[in-house]
Amino acid sequence: MSHECTEPHDRRLVVLTGGPGAGKTALLELVRQSFCAHVRVLPEAAGIVFGGGFPRSPVEGVARAGQRAIFHIQRELEAAAAADDVAIVLCDRGTVDGSAYWPGAGDLWAAVGTTKARELERYDAVIHLRTPTLDGGYNHDNPLRIESAVEAALIDEKIAEAWTGHPRRHFVPAERDFLAKARRALALLRDELPECCRRHVVPALDGARYLQRP
Repeated sequence: MSHECTEPHDRRLVVLTGGPGAGKTALLELVRQSFCAHVRVLPEAAGIVFGGGFPRSPVEGVARAGQRAIFHIQRELEAAAAADDVAIVLCDRGTVDGSAYWPGAGDLWAAVGTTKARELERYDAVIHLRTPTLDGGYNHDNPLRIESAVEAALIDEKIAEAWTGHPRRHFVPAERDFLAKARRALALLRDELPECCRRHVVPALDGARYLQRP
């Protein structure tokens, strides 16, 4: 959505993360409907890589190649978004997520020539949606999701560990009522917006009027 704000914005890089089945895809669609054009939602780098036909295999060499590819695509997606006048670049996962998926010995950081500390510093805030349990709503609606509920929970914990040390990390717990979970996450994202953009939020959820608080 557009609005009359024409002042340049100080860009903030915000990550939306969480284990498989946490609800990122649905929440990102609500973000697109709820916030102004100065909030840029990036596609998931892993979806681009694996959805485009990159081999996906438990073989360590193949899996490592996939994580290196995801890292570099994520970096370039962020660079492309930064070229425009946007207030928030919302990343569907960040570069740090890849370390939770790195298989075997060594780590992602040495493989791509950076450090965890350097990557953490690149992001202004992290919103972590927790993965639900099997009886709490976990499903395989996403065709690229291959993990069981148990595997998804383990990955969620690894992602939480990967982002340890970030000073502005927010956890949104799993709930049976996804709309309640979404409202919490939308409120957190709204708090990252500059004042000019907060005034133009249009809630996408019934009962979410508090998102327009002054």
